[in-house]
Amino acid sequence: MFNFCSLYSGSSGNSLFVQTSNAKILVDAGESAKKITESLSHIDVDVRDLNAILVTHEHTDHTKGLSTLAMKYHIPVFANRETWNAMPSQAEKIPKEQQYLYQPNKEIKIEDLSILPFQIPHDAANPCGFNIICGNQKISIATDLGHISKETLAHLEESIFLLLEANYDPNILKCSRYPYQLKKRIDSPIGHLSNELAGKTISYLSEHGLQTAMLGHLSKENNFPELAYKTVVDTLLENHCDETKVNLSVALRDTCSKIIHLG
Repeated sequence: MFNFCSLYSGSSGNSLFVQTSNAKILVDAGESAKKITESLSHIDVDVRDLNAILVTHEHTDHTKGLSTLAMKYHIPVFANRETWNAMPSQAEKIPKEQQYLYQPNKEIKIEDLSILPFQIPHDAANPCGFNIICGNQKISIATDLGHISKETLAHLEESIFLLLEANYDPNILKCSRYPYQLKKRIDSPIGHLSNELAGKTISYLSEHGLQTAMLGHLSKENNFPELAYKTVVDTLLENHCDETKVNLSVALRDTCSKIIHLG
């Protein structure tokens, strides 16, 4: 068994669930503990059975419910040192014995999962994506990244599944009500990933093992699911890729995705 489900994904809150025969983990806890617990129950998962919560970075839309979940249900939390230091209000509430350190490019073992954190370009203390491996199958999670570097792309190769950010459409962003400085931040190399860049990344990875992709972390103001999906499909076609090779979907803001069965 190797399953994935997006519980919440968007600029207002993010939490992802991964399950194998022996492990149940969350990646981020960016909604309230109550909402995350309810979403898990909708897919017949008891929050008390979680083995760990992995934290990509300290921003509130990834950590909102972290300390409450960890304290109430005694769940171990994994973050790198810079991220722990950047979220003191969370760290001071979580018992020290539940706080674990990871380092980029060093393996974490949780039951039958091997997890490799890798650095991504975003304006946080030390943001990371994750390769999550069970047996001979690898899935990847990469959100909150301003561009796709060669190093990031190398980490994503040979993943059968990818949750990839498709945060904004550049034309909508230009016309949005956002202040100029916020627009520049989003569009910067350490901001967020556009629909088109997500499409180019998936186009490349479709020739390097990718079978299933889910677009995530869509902006409420500067994107919408149908546009993100269409842009990625159009980009696949422009790059002469067979769009039928990749099963593409979009993670919704406030609704659990279908459980994706990967093995």
